[in-house]
Amino acid sequence: MSGLLSLVSQPPWAFVLAALLGLAVGSFLNVVIYRLPLMIARTAEHSDLSLAMPASHCPHCRHPLAWRDNIPLLAYALLRGRCRFCQRAISGRYPLVELLTALTTVAVVSLYGFDWMGIGGLLLSWTLIALAFIDLETGLLPDELTLGLLWVGLLFSLGDTHAGAEQAVIGAVAGYLSLWSLNCVFKIIAKKDGLGHGDMKLSAALGAWLGWHSLPALLMVASLAGLLVSLIALAAGRIRREQQIPFGPYLAIAGWLLFCLHKQLSAPPIGSFLLFD
Repeated sequence: MSGLLSLVSQPPWAFVLAALLGLAVGSFLNVVIYRLPLMIARTAEHSDLSLAMPASHCPHCRHPLAWRDNIPLLAYALLRGRCRFCQRAISGRYPLVELLTALTTVAVVSLYGFDWMGIGGLLLSWTLIALAFIDLETGLLPDELTLGLLWVGLLFSLGDTHAGAEQAVIGAVAGYLSLWSLNCVFKIIAKKDGLGHGDMKLSAALGAWLGWHSLPALLMVASLAGLLVSLIALAAGRIRREQQIPFGPYLAIAGWLLFCLHKQLSAPPIGSFLLFD
């Protein structure tokens, strides 16, 4: 109920600003998702690549893009999903990330506004989106993002956030050790790793943001979501039975939902005010 009340109480300009901000950030996140794994690999072809240079260009024909070709969502629609110069298809990931970033930005601002919690929620949301799509496309969860998210979460715990400093520190340690322990058990049984260290670091980062008390719900929601999607993909023939799927996107989804639902989850159950005075 408190989340719904905060939604109504936000002025209209806040939603417009949040949507525009989300679209702009989403456009930048697409750059991060595409370039960061290449920057980490540091091949000869991409030795001079950075998030800022060279300017935006088609990944197929390398032709520089005009400003109008970088307008979030609108450019993809006007170009009908194809490069203006080589007519190769543009990945649907670009408008998807822009739209998803806009929606999550509006959701966080509607719940928390632009205060301390709202700013933290935006940083968390944007980083989780980048991590989820990088993991989906490359199977990597870069330390540059997971460890940065961890440290920022610990710093935000010093303010008025979901988790106090003590809960955040314990959450970070417990988040890492929980997945590390599960992987050790899986490795003994299956003779191979079931989780990557990136998953463990992301779990630690979310433990810092949400506190140790949220870890059981985090792992349960992420595991159930991953299992459900895997079963559907397996039945549809999209993946093989022995194929390993990335766990990072499901941790990201679960972590974001728990962050946004904190007000509802921490509220006393209906009727508790009648039972106790």
